[in-house]
Amino acid sequence: MSPSGIPRGGPPLTEAEAEELLRCICFKTGPPRTVGVELEWLVHELRDPRLPVRPQRLAAALDTVRALPLVSALTFEPGGQLELSSRPAGSLMECLDSLAADLRAVRGALGPLGLALSGYGVDPWQAARGRVLHEPRYDAMEAALDRTGPAGRAMMCESASVQICLDAGVDGPGPLNYRRRWRLAHLLGAVLVAAFANSPVHGGRRTGWRSTRQALWAELDPVRTLAPRRTPPPPADGDPRTEWAAHVLDTPVLCVRTDEGPWAVPEGLTFREWLRTGLPRPADADDLRYHMTTLFPPVRPRGHLELRMVDAQPGRDGWMVPAAVTTALFDDP
Repeated sequence: MSPSGIPRGGPPLTEAEAEELLRCICFKTGPPRTVGVELEWLVHELRDPRLPVRPQRLAAALDTVRALPLVSALTFEPGGQLELSSRPAGSLMECLDSLAADLRAVRGALGPLGLALSGYGVDPWQAARGRVLHEPRYDAMEAALDRTGPAGRAMMCESASVQICLDAGVDGPGPLNYRRRWRLAHLLGAVLVAAFANSPVHGGRRTGWRSTRQALWAELDPVRTLAPRRTPPPPADGDPRTEWAAHVLDTPVLCVRTDEGPWAVPEGLTFREWLRTGLPRPADADDLRYHMTTLFPPVRPRGHLELRMVDAQPGRDGWMVPAAVTTALFDDP
């Protein structure tokens, strides 16, 4: 562990070691058994959602939520969006019941404080929200995404989603093969974007999009996001492990973590070039793992498959529908 608390993974990686590590950790194969869901929510004033929540008030409310005995992992996005991530569950109903119980607890804590959770792909009432999380990661991310325009800040601070996590599949023949499930995730992705589009209004104005959130993603770096409307599904006979490893190494580094001061934000430095040159410092295994967290494709392999393209949904339980539909489609051979 470095003095600043940044984990260090040991000796510098070689290019061959990085490729092998990626192949091993990004697709963990086996019979699909578990499902998980990650829910992002916008936090708004209960009496009038058009009013901005002052940062100090939002911070106090989030501290109240942090004290709850939740089963799900609780995190917060740069604009103060609240995120609940379920544990891997042995069935869809187990996952839904656990998340629903945690949501009741969170809403019960926020209500007396005059705050509520809202399910929209982007904030329909406010635009240009300021960041409430000022950490080196988000400082670096903002600097990098600003190079392509304002969509990056809107994505960070004003968007919310439902993310469905499913096992990668088996390394063998049949409908549960991980290659088939990888391709299926991409083919279904555009359908899920359309079926659950829920962000036609942003900052009080209609944008002309049913999913403004997806439009924001499409405006970002297309290499980092692999936006579905710009990138075709992977070929049916391709090897996802090899293709994904090459993509990770050939994607520009968003940031280089440092022990002191702001993190470096290089421009155009791919991870492969970082490995080959050893500059601005040698990269290790933890740098590679961190680099993967700065890639935002619609389907991200993290051992399991993380489907990231669905807008946050309206109502108290609307999020259950895309989770159930996606799980059912993957379970049906």
